[in-house]
Amino acid sequence: MKRYKWGILAPGKMSAKFTRGIKLFENAELFAVGSRERDRAKKFADEFGFEKYYGSYEELAADPDVDVVYVASPHSFHKEHTLLCLRNGKNVICEKAFAINAREVNEMISEAKKQDLFLMEALWPPFQPFYNKAHEILDSGMLGEPVHLYGYFSFHPPFDPLDRKYNLALGGGSLLDIGLYPVIDALTFLGVPDDIKALASFSPTGSEESISMIFKYSDGRMANLYSSFSTNVGIGCDILCEKGNMTVARGRDMSQRVILNLHGKDKEEFTFNPPAMGYHWEAEEVMRCLDEGRKESPVVPLSFSLDLIKTLDRIRKAAGIVFPGID
Repeated sequence: MKRYKWGILAPGKMSAKFTRGIKLFENAELFAVGSRERDRAKKFADEFGFEKYYGSYEELAADPDVDVVYVASPHSFHKEHTLLCLRNGKNVICEKAFAINAREVNEMISEAKKQDLFLMEALWPPFQPFYNKAHEILDSGMLGEPVHLYGYFSFHPPFDPLDRKYNLALGGGSLLDIGLYPVIDALTFLGVPDDIKALASFSPTGSEESISMIFKYSDGRMANLYSSFSTNVGIGCDILCEKGNMTVARGRDMSQRVILNLHGKDKEEFTFNPPAMGYHWEAEEVMRCLDEGRKESPVVPLSFSLDLIKTLDRIRKAAGIVFPGID
């Protein structure tokens, strides 16, 4: 079994969650951490047992022994840091949102192909048991065809103009941070919409704070999507079908449930509580693909990431969301 030496670019909360997932695998080695602050890199390395730590991203990318890098910097740096790693011969899994816009994502994909390296967006839902259960139920035909989807993700953090969630220079706003999850739900269960309408409200920094989206499909199907930093509605989606409805939801602790409500029958509920909050499956997929010589994941293909970022671009245009100096 080949062992893969993992590098972490930008230690933080997400990197900690992802690292706990990596630790579950015998073929994964916690090897190096890179941060702009050497002390921060050392603290993270000491906490999780990494062999090396660096006070710059460039040093991490240049380490010849690193096989794959998990990029977890803010959205606005994803392209820069992904390109840095790819150009130093590193396979990359990059946190969502993959980048700020489709132009940047296309640059990342082009570079990965040029370097003949693996690249994947770190999307959590497609690997999870509740998503697999939802697909199983829909594929069985028991609900009939999906007609409408209502997707939502909101929580209410304290307002801090310096926090990345409210910082336009870092791609701040609910849409790229949490709103892309209901968008993922719509793309997964209904496909790419033919028409998009969107309205947003904005924080004092000018970042989008709440957004409502309507997707319309040529066959009459629709989706209503919502994300916000000003309410606390939870995380999930309701899929309304011809013969019943299904709720696909998760908690902030990544606990998962699927509630099936067939017309004329009692509700059924399926619950799942995966280890490491389910992040380990993303790391497992990267290593499986590398074992098989793949340059992208069949679970999260680069074509899906392109569909996602193009849809997010359309939403931002409809809602008047602009990142000055980036777009």
